[in-house]
Amino acid sequence: MLQVKDLYVSYGQSEALHGISFEANKNETVAIMGRNGMGKTTLFKSLMGVLPTKAGEINVAGHSVSKDESYKRVAKGIAYVPQGRMIFPTLSVEENIQTGLENSKTRKIPEEIYALFPVLWDMRNRKGGNLSGGQQQQLAIARALVTDPKVLLLDEPTEGIQPSIIKDIAKALNEIRKLREITIVVSEQVLSFAMDVADRLFVIEGGRLVHETKRADTDVAHIKQYLSV
Repeated sequence: MLQVKDLYVSYGQSEALHGISFEANKNETVAIMGRNGMGKTTLFKSLMGVLPTKAGEINVAGHSVSKDESYKRVAKGIAYVPQGRMIFPTLSVEENIQTGLENSKTRKIPEEIYALFPVLWDMRNRKGGNLSGGQQQQLAIARALVTDPKVLLLDEPTEGIQPSIIKDIAKALNEIRKLREITIVVSEQVLSFAMDVADRLFVIEGGRLVHETKRADTDVAHIKQYLSV
């Protein structure tokens, strides 16, 4: 469903990603693990078209999106939940979700969104900026899901969120994949969360993918070495 081949990204003269290649299948969750500054957010922004790539190919469902602007990538099936959530603080919860309905035929929020995140139904008239960090993260995921994506990208979804809400988010992501059979790619530093949701784990270090493992074969101690400061 998602194919990334030989992706290079630079900030000016400084190369940030050095030939990143990986695939994620339909109905599969892939985790990109790594410390801060290793290239996770750069990778996700380049997949979404927020950052230009110097070289490489990005395909969704067999079609190239490499030269598409970000809004065209949304129309072709990529949804993005950015690091820090980036919800609209002065809009209501419901209005925030509605901003993702640009490509929807009905312009209506699917009932399953509120079934997945019942707290959003309870707070649908509350301003997004008045929600807790965990509630904002659920809102950001809901906003991405109403675009009806083939591929859902989540950048550091557990950042600044309490453990009980992290478990709720993991449960919701697993339920989303079961309901929609979509591909999920998540960048993360919390290994326990990645182990709860991912079929395969990659480690990024210095802008390169340096390790890959299936969840069942994961050497937890080895992965933790990459994540330790």
